[in-house]
Amino acid sequence: MRELIVEADGGSRGNPGPAGYGAVVIDAATGETLAEAAEYLGVATNNVAEYSGLVAGLRAARDLDPTATVRVRMDSKLVVEQMSGRWQIKHPAMRPLAAEARSILPPDRVTYEWIPRAENKHADRLANEAMDAGKRGEQWSPSQSTADLDASRAARQEAPVKGRGELRDQPRPTRTRTTPVATPDTNDIRAARNVASEAPTTGAVPPDLGTPTTFVLLRHGETPLTPQKRFSGSGGSDPALSDTGRDQADRVATALAARGTVQDVISSPLARCRETAAIVAARLGLDVRIEDGLRETDFGAWEGLTFAEVRERYPDDMSAWLSSPDAEPTGGGESFEAVAHRVAAARDELLAAHTGRTVLLVSHVTPIKTLVRLALGAPPEALFRMELSAASLSVVAYYGDGNASVRLLNDTSALR
Repeated sequence: MRELIVEADGGSRGNPGPAGYGAVVIDAATGETLAEAAEYLGVATNNVAEYSGLVAGLRAARDLDPTATVRVRMDSKLVVEQMSGRWQIKHPAMRPLAAEARSILPPDRVTYEWIPRAENKHADRLANEAMDAGKRGEQWSPSQSTADLDASRAARQEAPVKGRGELRDQPRPTRTRTTPVATPDTNDIRAARNVASEAPTTGAVPPDLGTPTTFVLLRHGETPLTPQKRFSGSGGSDPALSDTGRDQADRVATALAARGTVQDVISSPLARCRETAAIVAARLGLDVRIEDGLRETDFGAWEGLTFAEVRERYPDDMSAWLSSPDAEPTGGGESFEAVAHRVAAARDELLAAHTGRTVLLVSHVTPIKTLVRLALGAPPEALFRMELSAASLSVVAYYGDGNASVRLLNDTSALR
């Protein structure tokens, strides 16, 4: 029996916010891309976008070969666990989407596998293409060649299948790309999206009271640049902690040790975070793991300058940066939109790897504010409306149904 692989992904720039999905169908024997699908959804949540990508991918697989077995690969732990039957689907807006996915093919011919986000680049790219097209007021259409993705995917195959060597020498089959077509089924899904996007604000959906995954967010201690309020990102001098910063880290370590709830410590790769994390982890008797996605924004040519100095030297760039999340700092720095994508990807991988645990994330102003903003479903300009002091603690809890709860913001009581 032929085996097809469906890789699917979805995203929301705001959760809820502008959302889209992408899905790709692959021949398991050859690694060949057979079909692609993507769609801009309007305002929806991450979970709705991910489930919509799953539905589109399964439909495309069924249309290609209704008798095939299908292996679904997604980086959404929530969707994989719920569709595998290991997690309950508590959110009422998710149930019709899950039911739709189960109805497309016989359940005994579909299996689910979680993969890291780095192995789901094809579907992720399609989802972002769809969101970008929607932002321009356009329909998604296939763009870049998928040959490089096919090649890297084939290289990852662990063992050759029977006859695979012969297949490699034959001409590659013609790709078929699919685009979404409105049907009664998709209309049902759109109705479910509306419920999901409204639920967080109406309060009509009961919360998931199971054990959450809790991120304790610690901004690093002071560096020599902190009191001067200079831009200090991932593209600058990478300063270490000052004496004051080390004292702050020690005080926070004492407070966290007294609470006794932290089970894992993860740090940005920058020196000030690694040093802060090491001080805390030593007190807690834990090791530190590095997560590159938690690094600070690259501020380009603004690194080391004060806000006033940037305003004086680069007034137009500064104005654009303050008014648009897509604007980059002078000299090729990172936009807030780019940082949000990076941070959200790191968040999802950490949630999947530390389900139900309390994890200390030692990071910087922008990544921490971004995690809080995404948990609240707040717009990008909310970043400018939060205060985050050196060595402050914030807490966000993430539940199995996809909801998040901000429990603490900018707590500096340990320093007093």
